[in-house]
Amino acid sequence: MFLADILRALDQIGDPRFRRVLLIGLGLSFALLAGIYAGALTLIGWWAPAHVDIPVIGPVGGIGALLSIGSLLLMFGLSVVLMMPVAALISGLFLEDVVQAVEDRHYPGLPPVPRQKLSDSLIDAMSFFGQLVAANALVLILYTFAGPLIPLVFWAVNGLLLGREYFTVVAMRRLGREGARALRRRHALLIWVAGACMAAPLTIPVINLAIPVLGVASFTHMFHRLNKKG
Repeated sequence: MFLADILRALDQIGDPRFRRVLLIGLGLSFALLAGIYAGALTLIGWWAPAHVDIPVIGPVGGIGALLSIGSLLLMFGLSVVLMMPVAALISGLFLEDVVQAVEDRHYPGLPPVPRQKLSDSLIDAMSFFGQLVAANALVLILYTFAGPLIPLVFWAVNGLLLGREYFTVVAMRRLGREGARALRRRHALLIWVAGACMAAPLTIPVINLAIPVLGVASFTHMFHRLNKKG
């Protein structure tokens, strides 16, 4: 059933409100990472010595250039790991627009709901960002022992977090925070599996940046289906 939810979300991917949230998330994510890299280069320029004296070899120059190249490679590696959490953090401030777009198109008879306060959205987005970073740092450690099960570990951990977060974002608009948690607990395993479906594309560069929008849209359909049954 969740596959049908994903397909319905994909069918609406051209919605202007979907594109707006996606472009804001992408733009600000790249800008943030570029700013971090620029700051790293500035610090290298300030503190890197012009040369270092190596025994036997003597003075060696170009240390700043070597550090700059190293920082570029490091930033590229970090972007692969951090781009998704950063995009999730920024997009999380605007995901209510995605939910509203889905409901306007597929569930037009629903009563309006007040928007969440910006401060509450920021707190929730920061909390989710911290959970994603901490969980993926833990996953990096588990990779040492997981062997061929590494993809399953990645999908399981990120699927748990994505499922919980996106289902809660959608459900609490209609049921409140406690009502959303209660419904999530009743369907915990189903939501976890659905989250793992969202986690699978996280390993695909660029496509993984669309997961916040696609995930919330898919979980909007899932919520209304489960809430109707319940």
